[in-house]
Amino acid sequence: METLPFKNDVEAADALAKKIKDLKAEIGQVIIGQDDVINDLLIAIFSGGHALLVGVPGLAKTLLVNTISNALGLEFSRIQFTPDLMPSDIIGSEILGQDRKFEFVKGPLFANIVLADEINRTPPKTQAALLEAMQEKSVTAAGHTYQLGKPFFVLATQNPIEQEGTYPLPEAQLDRFMFNIWVDYPSFQEEVEVVKRTTSDVTASVSPLMNAEEISYFQHLVRRVPVTDNVVEYAVKLVNSTRYNSEYAPQIVKDFVSWGAGPRASQYLILGAKCHALLNGKYSPDIENVKAVAEPILRHRLVRNYRAEAEGYSVERIIQEIL
Repeated sequence: METLPFKNDVEAADALAKKIKDLKAEIGQVIIGQDDVINDLLIAIFSGGHALLVGVPGLAKTLLVNTISNALGLEFSRIQFTPDLMPSDIIGSEILGQDRKFEFVKGPLFANIVLADEINRTPPKTQAALLEAMQEKSVTAAGHTYQLGKPFFVLATQNPIEQEGTYPLPEAQLDRFMFNIWVDYPSFQEEVEVVKRTTSDVTASVSPLMNAEEISYFQHLVRRVPVTDNVVEYAVKLVNSTRYNSEYAPQIVKDFVSWGAGPRASQYLILGAKCHALLNGKYSPDIENVKAVAEPILRHRLVRNYRAEAEGYSVERIIQEIL
């Protein structure tokens, strides 16, 4: 990895905060509103994590991912997940070449940003093809292991699971997503602006403000951010308190949670808090930064029991009470 021209990490941290501000302004030329969603997506990217965008169709989730990849100057690939999609359609497959030898033809997974569109419309067998790529940043096909490019992110969109024709994602795959980001309807004023822009003959576009080398540098910078022991202990205690059999579990967890978050959640809380601190002009995260990223990190890692569903306790409500 090449070193960018910064005298020290403080100067680099200031540069990252400015870059993020510029990125948001550039993305805002195409995407109206959704500030929290954009913020969480950028934190996931600079923390080196994957993100799952959940929302009903028509909320510009796909457009958002496409716009962010353009603004970051990264190679972008889109996979439309359908019930008949096969693992080889994602990873690639071996074909017999003209010289009568098998050669591997890379699939759409070999890109910097992979948009897994409507990921929960394909069966678990095909979803499992992403597991190695998301964790190891590599894929294995026909006994050979191929490294994916750096940086590598899976940004997936998912329709609410109550909809027809969806399959719930396996827990092992859900856990590999750093953030579960809920994309809500725009406000009245935002929707007015969306309609004005999208029904005119003018098409907005974004210019690339970064490149793969810069993003890799800033990802390493985020990992170098110092963090005090009390903040790490707070994050670990927070994750422990989501497990019903833990000594830290509050009564609401014992009553309504059948499965809590694993150690990955603790790691992501600290990485997310480090990045959140940098974006807000701080050089070290505190407990408030951990709290700021807690909901999208824990949302998909808590499994409610039947009693919680019967009494109308949402995962968000349980998380807020834990916090």
